[in-house]
Amino acid sequence: MGAVAFLALAGLAACGSRPHKPKIVSTVAAGLAPEPPAQDGAYFGASNDHALTALEGILGRKVDIAAVGQPWDQPFPRPAATAALNGDRYLMLSLTDGKTKFDDRGLVSGRYDQVIRQRAAEIKALHKPVFLRWQWDMDLTKAATAADHIAAWKHLREIFRGAGADNVAWVWCPSAAGFNGAAADYYPGDDQVDWICADAYQPVKGGYTELSDVLKPFLGWAAQHSKPIMIGQFGVPQSYGSRRAEWLRKAAQTLQRSQIKAVVYADTAKESVDHDATAGSALREMATSPFFNPRNMPVQSG
Repeated sequence: MGAVAFLALAGLAACGSRPHKPKIVSTVAAGLAPEPPAQDGAYFGASNDHALTALEGILGRKVDIAAVGQPWDQPFPRPAATAALNGDRYLMLSLTDGKTKFDDRGLVSGRYDQVIRQRAAEIKALHKPVFLRWQWDMDLTKAATAADHIAAWKHLREIFRGAGADNVAWVWCPSAAGFNGAAADYYPGDDQVDWICADAYQPVKGGYTELSDVLKPFLGWAAQHSKPIMIGQFGVPQSYGSRRAEWLRKAAQTLQRSQIKAVVYADTAKESVDHDATAGSALREMATSPFFNPRNMPVQSG
């Protein structure tokens, strides 16, 4: 083989070995709904209805995203949502129907149109960018077939469109583990989704597991779509004990990918760092590092 041919083949091999870097396209209303950071970097958020400011004290900064649950049959906004809207935070609403299972067929039939129109009008009236995460973990709850979920998603979005709620970014969020199974079947399509998301729950059995292992099948699927990625929930279990800080530092490396544009820490009882100074310090390192602070939120000393 000639030298030129050899070099050409070597060049092709080298190119083929590089990780795929998909082009990210924002499909939200520019200037109205939450857009991904323009540069490499991811918004840092937290899911904590009751003690958000306490967590921010540990992090040394305000979060970019405050995630709050909102049953659509309850008055909007809930106090937690009102608190989240104060300051420079984005609000992420995890919208539910107030029941344990979604009635997707009833939604498509128009049974809930009135209350959905009311919520859409109220969210529009905020005049602030809002992430909307509806029927998350649908692959785990098995609340509906994939076809029913997609039909309901489209119906819900059409109501919001009719209400002129252009400040909403639609976040589709199954479980990360579901991409070992049928989670992708529930995808409504690139024309229906603004942010691709996954909830990265640590396995209940099997002991210590890296976040990279949990996310691998999801990230492989998401790389085929030109969408910004959000990790809707991730957290280090307290059961990991002395390895929690190690887990968080490795997680920070895993999450620093060009397609990942938002991460949300699940500050629940099982993942709380309130009484673990070592883990809290590692989480603060992540939240205050340049990649996870693309808006340059002020960082407190300490």
